[in-house]
Amino acid sequence: MTVSRRTFMQGAAGLALGSALSGGPVLAEAPTIKIGVLADFSGIYNDLLGMGGVGCARQAVADFNPQGKGFNVEVLYADHLNKADVGANLVRKWYDSDGVDMVIAGPNSAVGLAASFVTREKDKVCAGVAVTTTDFTGKQCTPNSINWTYDAYMLSKAVALETVRNGGKRWYFLTTDNAFGQSLQSETTAFVEQGGGKVLGSSKCPLGNTDFSAMLLAAQASGADVLGLALGGNDLPNCIKQADDFGLRDKMKMAALVMFLNDIHAAGLPVMQKLLFTNSFYWETNDRTRAFTKRVLPVMNGAYPGMTHAGCYGVTMHYLKAVAAMGVQKAKASGAAAVAQMKKMPTDDDAFGPGRIREDGRAVLPAYLLQVKTPAQSKAPWDYCNVVSTMPAEETVKPLGQVGCPLVKT
Repeated sequence: MTVSRRTFMQGAAGLALGSALSGGPVLAEAPTIKIGVLADFSGIYNDLLGMGGVGCARQAVADFNPQGKGFNVEVLYADHLNKADVGANLVRKWYDSDGVDMVIAGPNSAVGLAASFVTREKDKVCAGVAVTTTDFTGKQCTPNSINWTYDAYMLSKAVALETVRNGGKRWYFLTTDNAFGQSLQSETTAFVEQGGGKVLGSSKCPLGNTDFSAMLLAAQASGADVLGLALGGNDLPNCIKQADDFGLRDKMKMAALVMFLNDIHAAGLPVMQKLLFTNSFYWETNDRTRAFTKRVLPVMNGAYPGMTHAGCYGVTMHYLKAVAAMGVQKAKASGAAAVAQMKKMPTDDDAFGPGRIREDGRAVLPAYLLQVKTPAQSKAPWDYCNVVSTMPAEETVKPLGQVGCPLVKT
């Protein structure tokens, strides 16, 4: 397997910037915790996490002030190019050669699972902040991994139940042909059927697809009244724009099963207006989220933080609290021990508020059913959503008896 020069250039850039941008002066002779952000920095998911996520992780370090607790922190980053083998090799290099202690796994479920497997082998820590597949904390769970921001169960639950409740009984899916899309469609199907609905069919879409016309025509011909979009990155707004060209919005309801703030910004309110979707973070939810947003805006390159950016902040903050509680040397010696400490401690940060991490590694956090505003409703830049309802934390996660994680005692 060959890794592109661009990939290693991204990694080298992270190494060069880590000390300078990780939250304060370096303490001589003090131990150093190294955190690597593994994400897409050049493809369709760049806006979803990218350098904004790196900046939010570094902001968590600055807010935590590890120098005041006697240790240093460096934040590295590298581009996995949306390839599981590239991601696995980068993570292995980080652990073997660069002394990385924790990896934050960004968009792409296959990459997240690959990073998790290497992490268990090396007894480090892997934190998913944009991993959709429920297998990550289900049948493929490990004692070295947690999933922080969302999964397919959380994303699909509120949207599917609300849509069926309002008459959207017959569904057709357009689904990205990978672990992300398959998990999202599977979880949503369960909620549709639970509400008394039925799935009439689906079309698999290659990642980075540019022409959805044949799939949209198949959806229209199916007789479905709901188009379930299990798409991510740039694929989602591109598909919605093409659906509008076919006039499908007047004929079918559209359910965005995974959508992010940057998707709305990229496509614009006229295209995305009135869509329902679920997120675990929205910047204008309360005083704490607004305060967090104000602090990270300087590192967001003109954007506002979405839930994956906030996830980088929240999981970094909680990991550093665990390191401080158990001691740096113990945390560096065993990633499984560090994850166990993270599970023992309640979570609390300005982005997500209070929560906890279950034995399967899933973070238990509130989520919000959001609706995109119309252009007339939006009063300021990035004022894109109304909070329709809040899903209590314990309802956002699949019941432990259903997850299939071998770490869960039955």
